[in-house]
Amino acid sequence: MEELPTQTYRVTRADLVRYAGASGDFNVIHWSERLATKVGLPGVIAHGMLTMALAGRAVTTWAGSADAVVDFNVRFSRPVPVPDDDEGTEIEFRGVVKGETEDGLTQIDITATCHGEKVLSQARAIVRRHHA
Repeated sequence: MEELPTQTYRVTRADLVRYAGASGDFNVIHWSERLATKVGLPGVIAHGMLTMALAGRAVTTWAGSADAVVDFNVRFSRPVPVPDDDEGTEIEFRGVVKGETEDGLTQIDITATCHGEKVLSQARAIVRRHHA
């Protein structure tokens, strides 16, 4: 089992505003502390698809290029709270190579955590690895 270098990405409230504009997802849980807590969340949370996109960024870094990614799947298991400060939060991605398929593709199992809590489950990618 090969462990891949950890990838860490910071997410701030400003990132959530930019992502909302790009995606068209202006759900109040991504910008209003008052309304997010009213529906039972710990506060404003990152968009699930933003978290998935950051996982994809980690996968492309490990694989060497975006076109090396053949398949990519995640399930959202826990929200990513983003505090209203300049620091935001960090999401850490760890990858472990689980083996190769008959046709030479590599399976990577991904663990994504925020403050020690798993935020994605069943996160996996199939990639074509560039061998030096």
